[in-house]
Amino acid sequence: MRSTKASAAVERLRTRSDDPGYSLSVRADGRFVLRLAAADGSSTALGEPLPMEDFVRFVNGIKAPAPRRESKLDAAFRTQLKGK
Repeated sequence: MRSTKASAAVERLRTRSDDPGYSLSVRADGRFVLRLAAADGSSTALGEPLPMEDFVRFVNGIKAPAPRRESKLDAAFRTQLKGK
């Protein structure tokens, strides 16, 4: 099973939360577990083991992405579209 999608989700979480302590582990049954490292070097599991699609949804729901920036031209175009 490929874990690229799951590891990319964890990397996005690290970036959004500004916490490099998040990591991913894969169990023998192919389920994914999100882990958070503590200061003493131990790690704790966050949530339960999940299949890949559910794991990605779980990780994406932990910290919302930053709102997208909109340029003046994009705002004007959106306004123009609504007016017609």
